[in-house]
Amino acid sequence: MDAYKAAIDDGADGFECDVRITKDNQLVLWHDADMQRISGDSAVIANSTFSEIKRLYPQAIILEELLELARDNKKELAIETKHPVPTGSAVERKIVELLAQEKAVADIHIMSFSWLAIEKLRSFNPELSTVALLHDSYSFAMRRFTSARAIGPGITALRQRPYLKRDPRDLFVWTVDSADDMLFCADNGVDVLITNTPSYARSVLGYH
Repeated sequence: MDAYKAAIDDGADGFECDVRITKDNQLVLWHDADMQRISGDSAVIANSTFSEIKRLYPQAIILEELLELARDNKKELAIETKHPVPTGSAVERKIVELLAQEKAVADIHIMSFSWLAIEKLRSFNPELSTVALLHDSYSFAMRRFTSARAIGPGITALRQRPYLKRDPRDLFVWTVDSADDMLFCADNGVDVLITNTPSYARSVLGYH
């Protein structure tokens, strides 16, 4: 939560998060499949309850907490669902159920590298804003067959593949931390720039 509050202070227009589902059906904000890299414990997120995760890493939060912060501070939210997971599309289903209670769904985008996850989201709620994240290896198939309204290449892929800039869908580009990459995005029609340094990005791009 401290990181997201710092993002507010740094002038970020929105938040990005990675979401997994816990053993007790909670939507925890966590990138890796296990806790080894962050907490030094090998506990697997899908096999752990949220209270167990909190005991190992007290700073862990659930999606509901971030939604509240985003709503209270009028920030957009990009939610990435992580795959593969043993629970299949349970994480997408629970996110859709949670967002059904929210008023500002238009300001919330759900992203995934999984083609199936994007299609599941569409079947659950066709009105959701979805972003097909692009692996270098599978970018053609994902772009060709996804129903997502936006695509999400990495900054390196965007530089190496000029045709991505001509895609009619919105462009969510990650992770853009250098001034050269920020200016490149500004000059090439990028709609959403995902960065670790929002204050620096605002300065480079001349936002006030």
